[in-house]
Amino acid sequence: MSFTLMDLGSENFEFRANVWNWKTALEIIKSLDVISEGKIRQISYNATGTSVSDEEAKLIGEKIRDEILVKMGPGVRILSDLSITDKPDDGTLYRDADEQWKNYSADYEWLKEFTEFCFKSKGFQVF
Repeated sequence: MSFTLMDLGSENFEFRANVWNWKTALEIIKSLDVISEGKIRQISYNATGTSVSDEEAKLIGEKIRDEILVKMGPGVRILSDLSITDKPDDGTLYRDADEQWKNYSADYEWLKEFTEFCFKSKGFQVF
């Protein structure tokens, strides 16, 4: 499953995320208390067209840059439980319910690109 974030200001500016990255990004956004739980729930599903305003997008970018990326660096990733590791993803699929959180992560590079998209966009819709 994939997600496409479409800039509200330009149809030609978009950002793509796979479910593995996006689930982690949602956990980060939730922890930063930037947008409501209801909106987080809505943007957790693809193809909904739910909008994140320009102000919300900028705040998401700012908080991720200032609170998350500063704890990371190239080659580092954050897991959906918000733990940070320098161990590369080895492709293991964790099926046990207690370990499924290990399936989802976002690396520094992806998170930095997402942050830049948040700053450059005029808000976005999730498809």
